[in-house]
This record gives sequence, C-alpha cells and structure tokens, in this order.
Amino acid sequence: MIVFPAIDIHKGRSVRLLQGRADLETVYFDRPVEAAKVWQEAGTTWVHVVDLDGAFSGIPTHLPHVEEIASLGLKVQLGGGLRDFPSVRNAFASGVERVVIGSRACTDPDFVGALVEEFGDRIAVGIDAKDGLVAVEGWVHTSGVDALELAGRVCQLGVRTIIYTDIRSDGMMTGPNLKAQEVMLKNCAADLIASGGVARMEDLAALAELDRKYANFHGVITGRAIYEGSIDLRRALQKFPHGKGKLTTEATENTE
Repeated sequence: MIVFPAIDIHKGRSVRLLQGRADLETVYFDRPVEAAKVWQEAGTTWVHVVDLDGAFSGIPTHLPHVEEIASLGLKVQLGGGLRDFPSVRNAFASGVERVVIGSRACTDPDFVGALVEEFGDRIAVGIDAKDGLVAVEGWVHTSGVDALELAGRVCQLGVRTIIYTDIRSDGMMTGPNLKAQEVMLKNCAADLIASGGVARMEDLAALAELDRKYANFHGVITGRAIYEGSIDLRRALQKFPHGKGKLTTEATENTE
C-alpha cells in the first residue's frame, strides 16, 4: 500500500479545500514545493498533486510549481485541468510520472483510450463520486454518470490505475468510506487508490486490510490529516511500507 501525501495548489499556494469547496480553504504553505520538501523529508517517494485552478478552469495553471516539486526527485502524480493532449504532454515534460484524467474521462472516455495508446500505464483516471455519481469540473457539478459504470468502461480501454474519491468524506476527518472503496475494488480490475476521509492511523490500518484482501488495492491519498498532525507521515510510511501484504506488527497491534 502506497501512502500518497497530497499537495493541492490554489492560487500558487498549498491548501486544502473542505469537500472541494473553494470557499472553505485552509492555506498550509505559501509555496507548494515547501510542502513537498516536508513530505520528502518524512520519507515519501510519491506525492499526489492537484492543480485546483486547473480543475476549476479546465486549463492547467501551476506546471511551474509541479516542475519545481518534480525537480526534488519525487514521483509526481498530477491531476487538475488535464483535458487535452497538449496539456498531458506538457505535464510529462514538467517531470510528472503519472497524470490523472478526471472530468474528460467522464464526458469523453474515448479520449482516455487514446491517451492510453500513447502513454500506457502513465495514465490514471480520477473518479470523484457523490452518492455513487461522478462529479466533474473541480466537483462543481455532479453528472448523471454512475461511478462503477465509468470505472468499468475505462478499464476496458486499458486504464491500469483509478483514484476513487468519496466526496462526502473528503477533508471531513471522519474516516474513509470503506464500503464504497470495497465495492469499487470488487467491480474494477484496475489498481485502486483510495481518497477521502483518512483522519488517523486506524484509517490507514483499515485500508491496509483492503490491501491484503484485494490484489488490486494500490494505495491511499492523505491530505488534511498529515498537514494538521493527526497522522504522522513518517510513522505512517514506516508502518505501512510499499508492497502487497506488508504491514508491520506495530501497525497491527498499536494503531493510534
């Protein structure tokens, strides 16, 4: 199970939004690269970066910040506003390891198929769902598309990684929606990265159980919890190391 620290960029700063709402914003770092340095020092090799301005506008806005983060030697998984081939190519040119297609995957799955043909498993799809329906354009609108149906279709197109976010849990610090994640795991062949609601070490332990139960569980994204200290990222990375089925005795017996 890979633990991905999140870096959400809004107006050039590292922030967190509550349930994706721009009016409920907390600023944590004035420069996103400073957040990346903190998480790298804690031991991460991956970061999950979201260009929030790009997600809202449909045009990537913060590639210079992304390039600065990638220059540290971190593997960057990037989402937000990547809705055409030039934007995806520019992201890879900025040092991104994997891009996440969100809104356009919902409206035009064939676009995702074309990306997979060119870039292979460096293409992931982000499925952000509210009550089982896909939300788009930075979660501003909810589509009529069923999240499981979309997952099935992009898997048929060759997508190897899906990031599944339960919007009602995101930023709420109430724990992940384990039932929704498990339903997606059962119905989707792609590797799944869970997002939303992770608040404490017990939540990571619960997700680690999904990791041991399902071969296609890949990782978890955590944001607010590591910024506000309810999860110590260094300790989390030590307790839940990369690799299937690897869970330390301490993590099993002494979750906090």
